[in-house]
Amino acid sequence: MARKVRVEFAGACYHVLNRGNYRQDLFAPSGAAESFQKCLFEAAGSFGWRLHAFIVMRNHFHVALETPEPNLSDGMQWLQATWTARFNRFHGEGGRAFQGRYKALHVEPGRALAEVAHYIHLNPVRAKIVPAKRLLEFRWSSLPLFLQGRKRPAELEAAVVLGESGELPDTATGWKRYLGYLEVVAEEEGRLRDKKFGRLSRGWVIGSREFRQELQKELKEADAARERFELLGADREGHQEMRAAVWEEKLQAMAEASGANLENLPARKSAAAKVQLAALMKAATSVSNGWLAERLAMGKPASVSQYVRRFRLAGETEKRAFKTLLSRIKT
Repeated sequence: MARKVRVEFAGACYHVLNRGNYRQDLFAPSGAAESFQKCLFEAAGSFGWRLHAFIVMRNHFHVALETPEPNLSDGMQWLQATWTARFNRFHGEGGRAFQGRYKALHVEPGRALAEVAHYIHLNPVRAKIVPAKRLLEFRWSSLPLFLQGRKRPAELEAAVVLGESGELPDTATGWKRYLGYLEVVAEEEGRLRDKKFGRLSRGWVIGSREFRQELQKELKEADAARERFELLGADREGHQEMRAAVWEEKLQAMAEASGANLENLPARKSAAAKVQLAALMKAATSVSNGWLAERLAMGKPASVSQYVRRFRLAGETEKRAFKTLLSRIKT
């Protein structure tokens, strides 16, 4: 079995989030949010993380962070395990505190990272806990800590948030203008705001097309044999998106090698060209029948399985021509 791929590298940025088990109000008990914030700073100090924004809500947390060393998995394991042990010991609880493995979306440095920070800072407004003008009243957030000036925790990094909000200075005046900027963002028409911000907590990557393509290349080079991805806790949508991108690239290569025109395949679901492409894909990748059925217009997923099985039973996969094509694609 091929190893699972984890994309971690020096300087990588992430939007990390997780929820309480069974969506319970994990951080509502006295001292829970404060202790998590303390653990977060301990983790950042120990693993060298740069925190661009964070917030601890009643049942979940968000963190925008940068990892100068490729150690997100190790750091998150320490953070969640340490806080859970302390929480359980203090409150006399037991079992899992979080609903599962954390999600970590890759974020492109610069503007995309700043957008994630704005999204995080505005969580109390979307939850209708405080209005935008009173954001500083929400305690368990990086926002009030940023305004502490020289007393600010060393792990907090302000340059990106301020720089991508209009080259604001790291002064009281600059942060006042930033708060005003957040008010403007919060006042945007709800539907458009949701459309803009919803993508900042879904999938597996946040950033430009070029940034996404570079990460896809990284994954492909890391595990070319099988597309088994564990994208640092990415959700199902993120996994599907990543796999589909790699499968499409592989299919294009197969079509070119076999002389098939993907834009002009025969209409018949069981056409020879389609079945051969499907058989090649099944032999060289972990592609799903559902994806092949839709991409090659072969009917239902079960039909793809049936067509490929017949192809194999007829001995087509043992022929030299098929094996030659397969060797070209795998190399």
